[in-house]
Amino acid sequence: MFGFEFKKSAPTTYVILHQSGRVVKQGPGLSFWYFAPFCTVMDVPLNSQDVSFIFTEVTSDFQELSVQGQLSYRISAPETTSQMLEFSVDKKGKYLAATDENPMDLLGARLINATQVIAQSVIRPLPIREILKQPQAMVAGVLEGLKKSEVLGTLGVQVLDLAVLAITPSREMARALESETRERIQQQSDQAIYARRNAAVEEERRIKESELKTEIAVEEKRREIRETKMAADIALEAQRATLVDSKIENDKKEADSHAYALEATLKQVQQVDWKTLMAMAAKGGDSKLAMSMAFQELAENAAKIGQINLTPDLLQSLLADHGQNGNSNQTNSAHSKK
Repeated sequence: MFGFEFKKSAPTTYVILHQSGRVVKQGPGLSFWYFAPFCTVMDVPLNSQDVSFIFTEVTSDFQELSVQGQLSYRISAPETTSQMLEFSVDKKGKYLAATDENPMDLLGARLINATQVIAQSVIRPLPIREILKQPQAMVAGVLEGLKKSEVLGTLGVQVLDLAVLAITPSREMARALESETRERIQQQSDQAIYARRNAAVEEERRIKESELKTEIAVEEKRREIRETKMAADIALEAQRATLVDSKIENDKKEADSHAYALEATLKQVQQVDWKTLMAMAAKGGDSKLAMSMAFQELAENAAKIGQINLTPDLLQSLLADHGQNGNSNQTNSAHSKK
């Protein structure tokens, strides 16, 4: 109305009111009336902003890497930022930039350029393998460089976070790395198989050694048992030999005793005439023995005897005695046969 406009801003917007080339009002979340033909209003966002980026860099081993991520920031010095970029708005809150680009887009592009420059200084001294293995180290280096960057200080911007979503090598390098990694994994798998086989062989060897040790222990016990039995047999045989020696010694002593008794008896008998002995033996009642001794005596003295008469009665009695003795012998033999 008559060129006066009412401005109402959010708490996350830093408002700067310029009139005749000087700042009249400034602060977050202001509400005021102003005369539009002579005043300029600038809206600088204070809330955090996210800007995505993707760029390609070359590593120390001349391999290309594609880095994709997101940068989070906020405007910490709106007065400084308003001096670097055009944040003037119309009565409807739209930016009145000389170009069609939003000042926040221009700010984001400058931040991406600064990020790429710092990432280049971090990535180029490193080989591709190290970057792919430890991407967080690279991210930490870039983030620290952004926080210390003079460009961001000039723009009045504070970096909140840097998130790298992907670090991708070229297609050929990715295939080469995949092949190498695949071969290394295959080698590790083969090594694991070999190690498992070796472990199985080693375990089998231990089992066999244990079995052999068990067999050796069993054989040792058997040998000890055999030796114990042999020692017992040897002791028994020694006792038996001692017993036999004792028996032989006793038998020898007994035989010596009998021989001595017989020798003593024979000494007495040797001095006696045999005829006397025969006569003494005839005293037992054997008539035939007596008669035979008588006839033998007669035969020995036949030269001295002139004539001897043997009556039939004497011969008959002798024959009768002989016959009776023979019959009795036959009867006894027959009875024994029966």
